[in-house]
Amino acid sequence: MYRISATSNLVPFLPSSSFVPTRRCYPRRATPYSRRINLKPLTSRIVLLTRRRQLGQIVEEVEAAKKRYGRLNTIVMNSVLEACVHCGNIDLALWMFHEMAEPGGIGVDSISYATILKGLGKARRIDEAFQMLETIEHGTAAGNPKLSSSLIYGLLDALINAGDLRRANGLLARYDILLLDHGTPSVLIYNLLMKGYVNSESPQAAINLLDEMLRLRLEPDRLTYNTLIHACIKCGDMDVAMKFFKEMKEKAEEYYDDFLQPDVVTYTTLVKGFGDAKDLLSLQEIFLEMKLCDNVFIDRTAFTAVVDAMLKCGSTSGALCVFGEILKRSGANEVLRPKPHLYLSMMRAFAVQGDYGMVRNLYLRLWPDSSGSISKAVQQEADNLLMEAALNAGQLDEALGILSSIVRRWKAIPWTTSGGMAAVRLEALLGFSKSILRPHLLSKVIPSEPIENIMIRFEATRPLLGTLQLKNVVMRFFKEQVVPIVDDRGSCIGLLHREDCNNLDVPLVSMMRSPPTCVNTTTSIGRVVDLVLEKKLKMVIVVHCGNLSGSGYSSKAVGAFTRAQLYRLFEPEQQLL
Repeated sequence: MYRISATSNLVPFLPSSSFVPTRRCYPRRATPYSRRINLKPLTSRIVLLTRRRQLGQIVEEVEAAKKRYGRLNTIVMNSVLEACVHCGNIDLALWMFHEMAEPGGIGVDSISYATILKGLGKARRIDEAFQMLETIEHGTAAGNPKLSSSLIYGLLDALINAGDLRRANGLLARYDILLLDHGTPSVLIYNLLMKGYVNSESPQAAINLLDEMLRLRLEPDRLTYNTLIHACIKCGDMDVAMKFFKEMKEKAEEYYDDFLQPDVVTYTTLVKGFGDAKDLLSLQEIFLEMKLCDNVFIDRTAFTAVVDAMLKCGSTSGALCVFGEILKRSGANEVLRPKPHLYLSMMRAFAVQGDYGMVRNLYLRLWPDSSGSISKAVQQEADNLLMEAALNAGQLDEALGILSSIVRRWKAIPWTTSGGMAAVRLEALLGFSKSILRPHLLSKVIPSEPIENIMIRFEATRPLLGTLQLKNVVMRFFKEQVVPIVDDRGSCIGLLHREDCNNLDVPLVSMMRSPPTCVNTTTSIGRVVDLVLEKKLKMVIVVHCGNLSGSGYSSKAVGAFTRAQLYRLFEPEQQLL
C-alpha cells in the first residue's frame, strides 16, 4: 500500500511503513508582500472613539500609526473623515481630505466625497458643497468619482436635518434625474422631506405629503409611518398617531410584510408622545405591547424613554420598576447598562419628594453601574441633587455637609441652578451663624456712594507703556498680578495679567487681553463690587464721565479699583456679632 505525502515532489512514492523525515524550514528574506499590514483594529478603534466624540484621541492614534506603518489606506482615513464630521470639525476634515487627494497621497473615493459633502451640509457651508458637486459633475475632481445618488443623498440628508428645506428643494430640482425613480420621486425622497418638515417645526406639512405620495401610487414604508407618527406627536394629536400605528399593523398583516411591522423606533416614539401628553394608562398599554412583541428588541434608548415618560406622568413607582428591569437585564447584556442621564432623571424625581435614601443609593451607583463617560456637569448636578434631597427631607446637618463638600470640590455653585436655589434655602434656614459660605459685609463703606470716593488714583497704579518689551519690566509682574497698559497719549488701552506674560521679547500690548472693563466715577460702589465678583475681574478702570466716548475704552482713565482693595473692605460677619 502506498500513499502520497506532502513531499511527493521529491519522493514520488513512499511505503506506508517508511519514515517520512521532517522538512526543514529555513528563514526567508522578508519581502514587502510577506506580511500584510492589518489595519482593521485601528479602523474599529476609530469608530469606537467617534461614538465617544474623542476626536483628539483619534488624531493622536492616527499620527502614531502613520509613524509606525508609513502610510494608511483609504478605508482608515475615510473613518477619520467620518469622525471629524461627526464631531463637527469640518475644517480638519477638509484638511485631511486635501492631504489624501494631493499627488502622492493615498487617494480619495466616492465615500470620501460623500462624507465631506455631508459635513459641509451640517456646517451650513452649502456653497462649498455645490462647488464640489460641480467639479464631480464636470469630471475635474480628484479621484474621478462618478456623480451618483449616494453623493446627493448625503448632502440632502444634512440639509434636511438642519431644517434648510429651501436649499434641499433646490438640490432636488437640480439633480432630479439622478434621484427620480421612473420619472417620479422615490419613497426615500418623501421620507427625507417629511423628516425635514418635522425638524423645521412644520409637522402638519409632513402629514400633508402623505396624500401626495398616495396620488403617485407610492406605498409608505416603515420609515414613512414612523415619521408620520413623530409629526402627529409634534402636533399634539395622539389620536391620529395611533390611527397611523394601527394602519401600519393592518397593512403588515394584509401584505404579509414584516418590514411594515412596528419596530422599536415606532414604540419609542409613541412612548415619548404619551409621556408628553401625561397619559399614563396608554403609556402602560403601549409598553406592555412592546414587551410582548416577539420581533422587537427593547434597547437602552427605548427603556430610557419609558422611564422618562413614567416620570413625566408622575409615576415614580412605575419608573422605578422599569429602572430595576433595566438593571436586571443589563447583567446579561452590558449594552443595556443605563446612561448617566437616566440616573439624573431618577434622582431629580426623588429629590423633589425628599426621598434622601433613594437619591443617595442612586448617587452611589452612578459611577460603577452607568455606561459611558460622566462629564463634569453631570457630577456637579448629582452633588446638587443629593444636597437638595437632604434639604427636602429635613436633614439640615446632612445637607450642610454636602454643601461643604460641593464648595471644596467645585469651588463655586451657580445660583441659577436647582442646586444653587437649594443652597440659598439652606442658608436662609441656618442663618449667618452657621453659614458655610462665610458671608462678609461692607461695613467700612456705603454701597450707594460713588466709586471715586475709594478708588486708587490712576497714576498710583504705575501703568506701563504698551511698546515696552516684557524683558525690561518683568520683575513688575512678580509683585503684581495685573498692570494697566497705556499708549503714547497716556490713555489706558488694556490690562496685562501675570498669567499672560509668556514671551520676553514681545511688546506688552501684544499680550494684553481685550479692553478693560470701565466705569464712570459716579458709578456706585455696590455696582462695581458686583462687577468684580460676577466677572471675576482683578481690576476695573474708572474714567471721568466727561471723558467717556464711544465704548469708553480709549477715554482718559482717572482711577482704578482692584480685587485686593475689595478684600480689604470686607469684614467677616462673625466679628460683627
